[in-house]
Amino acid sequence: MSTNEPRLSVSLTFDFDAMSVWIGSHASNNPAQISRGEFGAVAVPRILSLLEKHDITTTFFVPGHTALAYPGLIRDIRDRGHELGHHGWVHENPALFDLDGEREVFRRGLQALEDVAGVQPRGYRSPSVDFSPNTIDILLENGIAYDSSCSGSDFTPYYLRQGDKWPNDAPYVFGRSIDIVEVPFYWGLSDFAHFEFVSGFTVAQNTTSAVREIWQGEFDYAYENCPGGMYTVALHPQSIGRGHRLVMLEELIEHMAAQEGVVFEPMGVYADRWRAANPLEQWLATNPIHAAPAESRV
Repeated sequence: MSTNEPRLSVSLTFDFDAMSVWIGSHASNNPAQISRGEFGAVAVPRILSLLEKHDITTTFFVPGHTALAYPGLIRDIRDRGHELGHHGWVHENPALFDLDGEREVFRRGLQALEDVAGVQPRGYRSPSVDFSPNTIDILLENGIAYDSSCSGSDFTPYYLRQGDKWPNDAPYVFGRSIDIVEVPFYWGLSDFAHFEFVSGFTVAQNTTSAVREIWQGEFDYAYENCPGGMYTVALHPQSIGRGHRLVMLEELIEHMAAQEGVVFEPMGVYADRWRAANPLEQWLATNPIHAAPAESRV
């Protein structure tokens, strides 16, 4: 790690799903359940004020459906200097679509963010953090520079591969490493798994003290052991935006900010810096875990 680089970067990412998560991922036709997403729009101004108080800019991943429902909020997020990332159309699971269907919902999400905010996202987080076998091809087709959906590492980025194969009667086949930076995702660092009640999915309803213990413990480990890495939490306004949870988040922010060499930044800013410091061909030579074996690369 260069002496000019942060010791650890932090990205407090927000998935502003609003109603789309209930309509898409949970296929709800229940107005009462769908209304839970409306609280996300109530919470976003609170979150923006908290970020401004601590001089933090970050990344909001937004489905196209949300952008069209709340265009003023999306433009406010943009105007305050935050990055807007692609998060699907109506929080659909890409793994449930064929190639043409997945291309279409990806296009709709991009178009909505362009229409509402004049933004062409460079980053992607898949709704429900699921990929189909075609997703990486679609990311390449659309010029996506980084992703935050996969979990092959914790605090150290890596390059995604295209063309992996996983037969159940033969060894795993590693594909070709490509120029898309993966900034890893981890469900334990997502508020939804700890705080939401969704029958058959998550019913934890954990206390903020328990969640802070997990999140701060992961941060402390990353700070001590992963210099130059990125600590990422995946937050949802409709979950983290409750009063006592925002109090906990602010306490965690203050703990992290007190450590020397910690910076808060949008995910795209970090991904660009990491890519510049780790050119693909150079990285391939020193990262055997995430790269295909040398004899299979072309």
